[in-house]
Amino acid sequence: MKKAVIFDLDGLLIDSEIISYQIYCDILGKYGHSLTVEEYARTLSGKTAVVNMKNVIASYHLPFTLEEALTFEEGIEKDYLKKGVALKPGAKELLQYLEEHQIKILLASSSLKDRAMGILIENKIDHYFDDMVFGPEVKRGKPFPDIFLKACEKAGEKADNCLVLEDSEAGLQAAHSAGIDVICIPDMKPPGEEFKKMAVCMLPSLENVIGYLDHTDSRSRI
Repeated sequence: MKKAVIFDLDGLLIDSEIISYQIYCDILGKYGHSLTVEEYARTLSGKTAVVNMKNVIASYHLPFTLEEALTFEEGIEKDYLKKGVALKPGAKELLQYLEEHQIKILLASSSLKDRAMGILIENKIDHYFDDMVFGPEVKRGKPFPDIFLKACEKAGEKADNCLVLEDSEAGLQAAHSAGIDVICIPDMKPPGEEFKKMAVCMLPSLENVIGYLDHTDSRSRI
């Protein structure tokens, strides 16, 4: 059994991708553009806000700077977050399972701390986490391995003793580069074949992770 499980936040632990999609629809709609779910999943899903905004401004020739766009996006997101962000199915049950089995629980998110903590507290799951790593704490974001290596450091565990749960291609690449086993649980965008190979397995939902852990633990005792 692994000694620590590291969770991504957006699209993995919380159902926030649909909110992100709606935000970009709101922004583009003000300038007469539209965005389908398929387009969002293909071009924007799983990337940082900075990367996405740079691409959106360039692709749609929007009349504002990156800083202005990010401030505008942050304001819209706050309005959506006030309405609440749902946990993904199986999230709370998995956290309870890990706690009961004395497996360390960490969060590794590109998000800002205040945003992430607000969501975790609202959903009453913040107390499950032994430690957390947020985007500003590392020099390089995903797909670089820095955030997961930092999570291992905070857990006090070697990479071999940790497991990452991720939904995005960038997250899979980051965990793989860090030398940490990673389970892929896709959200809006299924990973490409190159990235699927980086995962120890793909599962349809967090609801399936407990069964995977029980199975691998029983095999290790044989």
